[in-house]
Amino acid sequence: MTSTSARARKRFDPDRRFGLRMAMVALALPAGALLFGLLAALVETKWSPLLDLDTDVATGLNDWVREHTAWQHVLLFLTNWVWDPNVYRVLIAIMCAWLWWRGARRLVVWAVVTTIVGGLLGALLKEVFTRARPTLPHPVHHSDGWSFPSGHALMGVVGPGVLLLALLPLIPRGWRPVAWVVAIGSAVGVGFTRVALGVHFVTDVVGGWVLGLIVLLATSAVFEWWRHDAGLRRVAAGEEGLEPEIDGADADPEIPRIRPGTDPDSPDGRN
Repeated sequence: MTSTSARARKRFDPDRRFGLRMAMVALALPAGALLFGLLAALVETKWSPLLDLDTDVATGLNDWVREHTAWQHVLLFLTNWVWDPNVYRVLIAIMCAWLWWRGARRLVVWAVVTTIVGGLLGALLKEVFTRARPTLPHPVHHSDGWSFPSGHALMGVVGPGVLLLALLPLIPRGWRPVAWVVAIGSAVGVGFTRVALGVHFVTDVVGGWVLGLIVLLATSAVFEWWRHDAGLRRVAAGEEGLEPEIDGADADPEIPRIRPGTDPDSPDGRN
């Protein structure tokens, strides 16, 4: 019985879990970069099977939307007023103002940096690849700028990811899986609307998703490393959020509680 308990404690030891999570992030980042690089290379070299797939899907979905006016209005509303990148930026700005007031200032820095880096990286890569948007016989929507990667799809990952990883401690544990489903559903939904409305190819959307995930993973790993250096306990970000202390109580009853947004290593106790 003693050996079983010892094995269980070893298995769930915070240091071992932290090391495993960091190893997974370290593997996920180059894997994501490789996937994005491969996709970008195929787009840049105009690999015909991929281009044919892109064109067929964009044309087919656009024709379907054109024949269903009601769905056309729904998709336009979603892409312009619900899943628009600026909507996420406004929500993140409001959240950051509240977090700053709460004293979680390093979390604010993480949220702002992640959002800005995602937006700038997407804009920069558009100028690098200069891929034209789909040219369809009967378009139902128009959008300016280059096509690859999709900025809407990128922000569709970064926006919900930033909001959820920051505010997850305030969501009851039983509802957290639902919150993740909503966030993932939003990312998938925004990608579908962009292709169905004929303003992006499938590969544009996939590229945006992958790039957004890379940015989110990278900045979250940096935040987790800061917690480690600051002497704060290791967390399972996907389950607890990046800074569980913002709910006013540490998630682990065996770890001393700290006030929201405080850093025990800083001179004034604020982070």
